[in-house]
Amino acid sequence: MRILHTSDWHLGRSFHGEGLGEAHSAYFDHLVDLARDEQVDAVLVAGDVYDRALPNPRTVELLDDALWRLLDTGARVVVTSGNHDSASRLNFGSRIMEHAGLHIRAAYEGITRPVAVPRRGSDEIAGHVVALPYLEPSVAAGVFGLDEGTHRAVLSEAVARSRAQVPDNGAPVVAMAHAYFAGATTSDSERDISVGGLGQVPTSVVSGFDYAALGHLHGPQTLEEHVRYSGSPVAMSFSEAGHTKGTWLIDVTRGAARGEFIEAPVHRPLATLVGELDDLLAEPALAHAEAAWCQVTLTDEIRPAAAMDRLRARFPHTLRLSFESARKDDAPLTYAERLAGRDDVELCCDFLAHVRGGRGPNATERTALGHAVAAANRHDAETMRDDGSMFDLEALR
Repeated sequence: MRILHTSDWHLGRSFHGEGLGEAHSAYFDHLVDLARDEQVDAVLVAGDVYDRALPNPRTVELLDDALWRLLDTGARVVVTSGNHDSASRLNFGSRIMEHAGLHIRAAYEGITRPVAVPRRGSDEIAGHVVALPYLEPSVAAGVFGLDEGTHRAVLSEAVARSRAQVPDNGAPVVAMAHAYFAGATTSDSERDISVGGLGQVPTSVVSGFDYAALGHLHGPQTLEEHVRYSGSPVAMSFSEAGHTKGTWLIDVTRGAARGEFIEAPVHRPLATLVGELDDLLAEPALAHAEAAWCQVTLTDEIRPAAAMDRLRARFPHTLRLSFESARKDDAPLTYAERLAGRDDVELCCDFLAHVRGGRGPNATERTALGHAVAAANRHDAETMRDDGSMFDLEALR
C-alpha cells in the first residue's frame, strides 16, 4: 500500500498576526499533485485539521476544496481529529462521505471501524488503516471503563479494540494516532496535552503495526523506521525556523515500511536575527532575511530609537522584536552608570523609548524635546536668580 502521511494542518491559524491561508493553499496544490503523480492509494491526515474548534467559513471552504481535489486524484482520504479539532463537528456526515472515499474518524465508535483501502484501480485490498482520533484521557477512560486515565492507557485500549476488528488477510496494517510519543522533540507551537502528569506514550503501543502515522508534533521525525511524525506542513512559530516541512511518502508491506520525505513549498521562510541594530542593518550576509518573517533580538546596551521602524526598512516582514543587552557581567548597571555621558535630551529620548516598548522619538519629536529641555533650563535659571539662591547658575558654567 502506498500512502501519503501528513498532519497538523491547523487551518485558520495565523503566524504572529499574519494569515496562513496562502501558505496552506500552496501546500494543498503540492499535495494534490503529489497524490496524483505518485499514484498513492491513500492520503492519511493524522489530526489537528483545524486550529480551533469553531473555524471560520473561509477556513471550512479551504478544507472542503482540498479534500475534494484529493479525492479527485483517485486516492482514499483518511482523516482523524486532533486535540485542536471539535470531534463532533469534524465527524458530521462522516458515514455519508465514506461512499465518496473520505473516511473521517473523530468519534469513539469509529475506533472499531478500520478502513479497508483498495488498491488504486482495482477491488483488491491494498491494506488496512486503524484510524484513532485524539483521545482525551479523562473522557476516554470512562468510555472504555478504565481505572487509569492516562494517554498510554486509553491509547493502548483503543489499539487493542481496533486491531481486533482488522481481518488477517495478509495485507499490511497502518495505525494513525495523535499523541506525544516518547523520544520525540517538541516545539513552541504545540498545545500541551500532558496536563496532570499524564505524560508520554511509549512507541511500544504502536510497534505491532506495519507503519504508524503520527500527529501532534510539528517537526518531522522518525522515532523508529516504521513510526514517524510528518510534522506540520507550514511553520507555526519561530521555534520551527530550523524545520524542513513536508510529507512522508510511504510504501508499506507486511512487516516493512520504506519512507521518503517530500519537501513542501515554502511560502515565506523564517529568520531569527541577533545582534546590535547597526550591525544587522549593514551585514550583507543577512540578505536572505529581507524576504523572510523575522524575529529580531537586539543586543545594544542602550535601546536604539525607532528600532522597529529602522529594522523594517531593511527587513519589512519583521514580526517580533525583543531586547537583550550584550553586557556579560551579572552585576546590574548602577543609576550613575546608566546616566553617564547622557545629556538631558538623551535621557528624555530613552524614557520615551522605554514607555513605547522600544520605539524612540522621531526627528520631529526629538526637536520638540530639545526645545522643551532648553525652555526648562531657562526657567530654572530665572527662578534661581529671582528667589535669591545661594549660588549663581552662570558661575557654575
